Amino acid sequence: MPNTLFLRLEGALQSWGERARWSIRDTMPEPTKSGVIGLLACAMGVIDDAIVKAISQQLRMGVRCDRPGSVIVDYHTVVGGVMSAEGKIKKNATTHEPETVVSERSYLCDASFLVALQGPNDLITRLSDAVQNPVWAIFLGRKACVPSRPVYECEGDFESLESALKSLPYQPRLGRQPQTQAAVRFVIECSLEQGVMRRDQVDLYSHRTYLPRYTRDVLWTLPITLPQTSEAV
Repeated sequence: MPNTLFLRLEGALQSWGERARWSIRDTMPEPTKSGVIGLLACAMGVIDDAIVKAISQQLRMGVRCDRPGSVIVDYHTVVGGVMSAEGKIKKNATTHEPETVVSERSYLCDASFLVALQGPNDLITRLSDAVQNPVWAIFLGRKACVPSRPVYECEGDFESLESALKSLPYQPRLGRQPQTQAAVRFVIECSLEQGVMRRDQVDLYSHRTYLPRYTRDVLWTLPITLPQTSEAV
């Protein structure tokens, strides 16, 4: 039975905030584990904190950054309903109308990632079924970021996240890679001693609180697999 689920996260816009709070909504350069677990929770139709936390803790995640994309910052304004620290609606001191708040929101434009999730066989099977028949709409970090293709890629059985991510063909966009191989960044979940800390392990899904997780960056040289083209008869 498979122990690894592959997801292809690709779209015009993605946003994976790890430190996004208040008016500044940043994005990490690759999908966060909390964001991917949220995607899986939507697919399963689950909102229970204990269930979502258990799924997060049972899975290890690796990301292959096939196309990192470029960061763009959008300008937003939020009018009305903005709460102060005292729990009251903020109002303009002069007009006494609800205050307009400027919000900077960052997105990854035209990015593509291969995500590998490893865990117990039965959980991988359930998640695979869910992403192919989602209960709720799937999005890439924020609800405005719609996938440009189905997120389900395939399943398999592998000894490690590295071997799993190396196993699938690397196909850059046509016309962008004349060479036969390319250096590709991998972000692999690991132990405390091996990596750097990031805070994207789901704790309370409903309250958006997170625990530390550790990852390490690896640069691997992968052969480029050109897509097959059919010749006209």
